[in-house]
Amino acid sequence: MAAKSKKKKKSPVKERIFQERLLPQKIGIPACKHFGGYKPCFPNTQCYKECVDFDPIGKRILVINLDAMGNVLVTTSILPSLKRKYPESHISWITLRVSAPLLANNPYLDRVYVWEPESWLVLQQMKFDVVLNVDKSERSCAFMNSLRSSAKLGFGLNPRGQIVPLNKEAKENYILGLDDHLKFRVNTKSVPQLLCEEFGLEYSRDDYILAFTKEEEAFERGFRSQHGLENRSLIVGFNTGCSELYPNKKMTIDQHVALIERLAETPRIQLLLLGGPEDTQRNAEIARRVGDKALSTPTRDGLRKGLVYIDVCDVVISGDSFGMHAAIGLRKHVIVWFGVSCSSEIDLFDRGIKLVPHDLSCSPCWKRRCPYELECIQMIDLDAIVSEVLRVRDGGEWGGLPHGSLIETGPKSF
Repeated sequence: MAAKSKKKKKSPVKERIFQERLLPQKIGIPACKHFGGYKPCFPNTQCYKECVDFDPIGKRILVINLDAMGNVLVTTSILPSLKRKYPESHISWITLRVSAPLLANNPYLDRVYVWEPESWLVLQQMKFDVVLNVDKSERSCAFMNSLRSSAKLGFGLNPRGQIVPLNKEAKENYILGLDDHLKFRVNTKSVPQLLCEEFGLEYSRDDYILAFTKEEEAFERGFRSQHGLENRSLIVGFNTGCSELYPNKKMTIDQHVALIERLAETPRIQLLLLGGPEDTQRNAEIARRVGDKALSTPTRDGLRKGLVYIDVCDVVISGDSFGMHAAIGLRKHVIVWFGVSCSSEIDLFDRGIKLVPHDLSCSPCWKRRCPYELECIQMIDLDAIVSEVLRVRDGGEWGGLPHGSLIETGPKSF
């Protein structure tokens, strides 16, 4: 039998010399945004020894915002002010999976976390300088309580499990949620202003932050070319639906059809139907009734493609919904009607008009079911909508009131 070969062992001295040459005595952990501790930030670099492209983390900031998609878009308006206050900072945001695409390509954000156990575990191990909780909800407030931070702003839970303001600046927004008279009849501040004040930020009326990738911009150009939209004077989009949470924000199908029939008779206008998956059947019925007078955009292409279809438009007609917020974020001229919700809380940034029911004591109400046969929707002024579209088409300049011109409306036939 052949003798087994013996493995030659390294001497302790040689092993020690090898380790000293290979591994440094101290590992430097740079406070740099690029460093994650898993692999080199750039190929063939040793950033634990020397950082080759140092981008300081600065203040570590987390935004908690799990509310509706429209609310997430509104909250992006605080980011410029937040960055002005903390110019050297690393800003993260945690939100629901459905809303995360809205934050893609956002130049103010360093990291977006999806609301799931893995993200909770990671964030609860960190130490933040500032955490801002936008939401008045038990889960967001409980999560806020679980984090380590030098400053916690917004809302949290008290020992009895009740939602409470965590800083004095958050009290106004907190009380507005508890007092219908103040919220519906007295308050004149928009949500972006309330948020800035709640978090101790300078309010400069910054727009929402919603940015496309180069690929999305190319897709939009292709869509325009495919449907011959480059030479149209004015492209008008109808955001036909709204969240299923508040279904009474929608205009009726008959009202949409009447508007499309009227606008289709005017020259130099192209009409588009906009909406998401929940609006598929509704848009199909409208399209069946108006024929080729309006171009139907796909409703099941995903959130980011839906934003591109809105961006194709010059004017968007909508209720107070996510589609309205997307149009605001994309700097469109917005014609929006209100009934259930508060018009004062929405800032159109001087790009559009608001239609508000005149002398209707039950509006706004924030009710999911209406006991009065949706009188606020019946009062939508279709003449005012048509007039505003034609004014914009004919080059009318804007010079309205703060947040957008307010037009009180009465019952209109259609």
